[in-house]
Amino acid sequence: MLSQMGMNEDDGKQKRKEGGKLRECLADVNISEYGPASVYAAREKVSGSDGVMAGKAHRLSTDEREQLLPNLKAVGWNEVEGRDAIFKEFHFKDFSRAFGFMTRVALQAEKLDHHPEWFNVYSKVHIILSTHECAGLSERDINLASFIEQVAASLS
Repeated sequence: MLSQMGMNEDDGKQKRKEGGKLRECLADVNISEYGPASVYAAREKVSGSDGVMAGKAHRLSTDEREQLLPNLKAVGWNEVEGRDAIFKEFHFKDFSRAFGFMTRVALQAEKLDHHPEWFNVYSKVHIILSTHECAGLSERDINLASFIEQVAASLS
């Protein structure tokens, strides 16, 4: 069967090894343990939000930006030039870890109904966050970026 797929025995062993790493990365996924990140408690000072993504999103005010963005910039997030959005590129040991990271983020994004723009090549994941509903950065982006940081830290 391997030869029919253009692979030899060593290729098959490598694929099984990578699949094992992926299962290892996903084995402890428990989406209920992830809520809005407490790491960026400043957002609660600004808005008093409990992190629930209900209601219409509003664009971050100047005060909210001054309070919230420095925390994200300190961990490598940058503003997108010419667009009201933030981005970060993550690097992982291998594809399995990058894919495991993306899977965890995807589960939370689906739960929050707030989805990142992203691009993956092997061990790199490039993420852009912006809220289409308000055509710019919202608290949803800050919360998702905070969650993304927690996931990335857990895989380091």
